[in-house]
Amino acid sequence: MPLLMLRDLPRYDCLLRAAGKYPTLNPSASEAFLHLLRTGDMVFSTEAEFLARHGISQGRFTVLMLLNCCSDEPCTPADLAARAGVTRAAMTGLVDTLEKDGIVTRERDADDRRSILVRLTRAGRTRLEKMLPDYFACVAAIMQPLRPAERKQLVALLEKIQRGLSAEKSVTRAPAAAA
Repeated sequence: MPLLMLRDLPRYDCLLRAAGKYPTLNPSASEAFLHLLRTGDMVFSTEAEFLARHGISQGRFTVLMLLNCCSDEPCTPADLAARAGVTRAAMTGLVDTLEKDGIVTRERDADDRRSILVRLTRAGRTRLEKMLPDYFACVAAIMQPLRPAERKQLVALLEKIQRGLSAEKSVTRAPAAAA
């Protein structure tokens, strides 16, 4: 589901006029931000449509990709949750569904009987291997308009925004609106 509901983004001159009313509105920052949100929504929707055609949700696909990156090493549900950025409860639900579908298994850790490990099944690995070539072709098609140097620049710019958000937490420190 898209997060940005604007059909058409405000033009720069509209943002410039609004800045007269709202002194904290930076027109170029707002324009860049809105384009970033719109692009994120479009990428998210494109990936969601691809995954839906393959009968899997984005959350379940994330779990499969994390387990695939672990190679043959199983992961704990807590580790998967931390790496996916979701709660342990959400991960339990994802793993439950994947286990019911025969895509992952849970097993006791031989070194720590209190710990549960999650591993891809042969069927899960086969499903992922069939899907990944098309997935990576979809990703390449999304990024095709950019030259390799532009992709590197985009990554650097996005990482810069991410570092700024991590360091400042500016969104959560913004002054509350007056009632």
